[in-house]
Amino acid sequence: MPEATVFYEIAALLIMASAIGLLGVWLRQPMIVSFIIVGMLAGPAGFDIVRSTDYLELLSELGVTLLLFLVGLKLDLNLVRTLGVVALNTGVGQIVFTSVIGFLICLGLGMSPIASLYVAVALTFSSTIIIVKLLSDKRELDALHGRIALGFLIVQDLAVVLAMAVMSALTASAAEETGLLDAALALAVGAVPLILLWLVVSRVAHPILSRMAKAPELLIVFALGLAAAFAALGEYLGFSKELGGLIAGVALASTPFREAIGSRLTSLRDFLLVFFFISLGSHLDLRVVGDAVGPAVLLSLFVLIGNPLIVMTIMGLMGYRKRTGFLAGLTVAQISEFSLIFIALGLGLGHVSEDAVGLVTLVGVITIGLSTYMILYSQPLYNFLEPYLGVFERRIAHREAKIADGTPAARYDVILFGLGRYGRALYKGFRERGLSVLGVDFDPDVIRDWSHEGANVMYGDLFDPDMHESLPLGAARYIIIAVPPHEIGVTHQDPRVALVEEIRGRGFGGHVAAIARSDSDSAMLKSKGVDTTLRPFSDAAERAIERLFESLVAAVR
Repeated sequence: MPEATVFYEIAALLIMASAIGLLGVWLRQPMIVSFIIVGMLAGPAGFDIVRSTDYLELLSELGVTLLLFLVGLKLDLNLVRTLGVVALNTGVGQIVFTSVIGFLICLGLGMSPIASLYVAVALTFSSTIIIVKLLSDKRELDALHGRIALGFLIVQDLAVVLAMAVMSALTASAAEETGLLDAALALAVGAVPLILLWLVVSRVAHPILSRMAKAPELLIVFALGLAAAFAALGEYLGFSKELGGLIAGVALASTPFREAIGSRLTSLRDFLLVFFFISLGSHLDLRVVGDAVGPAVLLSLFVLIGNPLIVMTIMGLMGYRKRTGFLAGLTVAQISEFSLIFIALGLGLGHVSEDAVGLVTLVGVITIGLSTYMILYSQPLYNFLEPYLGVFERRIAHREAKIADGTPAARYDVILFGLGRYGRALYKGFRERGLSVLGVDFDPDVIRDWSHEGANVMYGDLFDPDMHESLPLGAARYIIIAVPPHEIGVTHQDPRVALVEEIRGRGFGGHVAAIARSDSDSAMLKSKGVDTTLRPFSDAAERAIERLFESLVAAVR
């Protein structure tokens, strides 16, 4: 019963993935690491569960194609223009330097030039999915370093698209046994039907999807069918299936339905990618992995240490502070799922061996696993290394000074941290009572918008220990910490407490107020020197009850 065997194999793999994935969640590891380990355990060198490799490969290819379809779906063709100089320069610079240095390291390890090139390029890609998840959990996506990191990660995604196109040209060259130039010309001619189809679909997609959107299930079926059709046509014309799926996504990227399609397909993508990572892990032979440990450790150290140093150097030269460069640099201290896809395509092309795939997979497990903790504990890590990072900072960090360019050097009655909805209401209330207020926020866009409105604002991150020195405490009577509790998160040292201890240590004798999460949190803050704790929701509810009660009493009278 071959079908039953396949079914039982998939059931066993999914149960193993669930169990090891649960362990990974406890260890705060991304699922990629857990699923690769499942493949290693289920492969020939482990429990030898994976035997129906054809079915596993089919599911893997579907997962990769769907992943690239979703990448294309979110690809804005005007993105390069809007990325900004910093993201573009940092992204391109990191890709170039990592590729060149990685290539030389691989040559030094005795690898062939073509294998060295593949491995070096694979080392340049960082996981946008993992980084966005980690920064989102830490509430740092809107911070300056988070925005810069997201920008150059998008540059890397664009580089993936270019690399996939080059891979397609190499595929055509290998299939037809022609020179690269001839293959490129043939590929350009073969691309015409695919481009024409893309143009047609992109023009008619909106009205078609408008009708299908009335039935969400039909919308998803159509999107999947289109992705599969482009993938099949791409392979037929000499492209890879993956690049065909990418172009299908780009064809729908201009429609207003791309977010709806993307959100509904994300779970299916994650499910199918489980089999891709399991398949990769199953090819990592534990019996010979000892030979790859040395090179994998060396390349992992280059990714974990070298990549952040490259980013810090570029950002330092561009005028950013060492802390911003350090926190942004940590986001490239791992390789991504695209690195694994890229090296796997090289294996299918016959340019690299399974040893190279195993090496990159092992580097992925090491770097993704360790970099996760580096990002989660970035602030303590920065505090430890800060004395040694001065070389990465100019004497005047003009880029960050420019963000706070509108900060007046005046004296203020109130210094208000957090310019969200609650902070805006507090700012307005203090101003109406004749007090001068300085607003402080970590979001550059918020600072820019408030500056345009004529407000007194400055850029400052509550987690930044150096920020305290720039506070104009001279005439301040009140310091209000109106940062929402969910943005503070769980850290080794509460930034609210650090701020209060710092300003009290500098002799500030005014009134300090801060938002508290709970009664116990309120008691803790008061024990650390906070005079008043704020509870926006409960305070608003109490005020609402007072007003309602006053209205009821007035109505009775």
